[in-house]
Amino acid sequence: MPSFDVVSEIDTHEATNAVDQANRELERRYDLKGANASFELKEGVITLLANEEFHTDQMKPILETCLIKRKIKVSCVEYADPQGAGKQVKVLATLKEGLDKDLTRIMVKMVKDNKMKVQAAIQGESIRVTAKKRDDLQEVMALWKGSEDIALPLQFKNFKD
Repeated sequence: MPSFDVVSEIDTHEATNAVDQANRELERRYDLKGANASFELKEGVITLLANEEFHTDQMKPILETCLIKRKIKVSCVEYADPQGAGKQVKVLATLKEGLDKDLTRIMVKMVKDNKMKVQAAIQGESIRVTAKKRDDLQEVMALWKGSEDIALPLQFKNFKD
């Protein structure tokens, strides 16, 4: 029986490239010349450092455009509240990976509501979908790609015929 797994992952190499590109963009920006602004990526968390909270607010669109150019969805980025005051202000931007339980339930419910001839089983942070026909699996892929309820990027892996 044909099957595939649905996961949500971020390419760490592309995220590193996006952060490097954002740092180069900071050097070119005239309005951020004396702000001591920088981006750092460690273990799925991007740290925005600057002298003032105003500067970190200006840095967010720079980071987002660099992520978009690298085909990373901005909806994966979750910003925390600014920390610190005085000389350095820090904002943590977490890159969300994996499908949480609520989202997997919504995705399985979408398949059941559309009465598709597939079986969707939740397996931790992924969903395994099996069907008798390959076309049914492709319909599920199209349903999830076109949905507005799913903000995270989806990858379809382990496609077996």
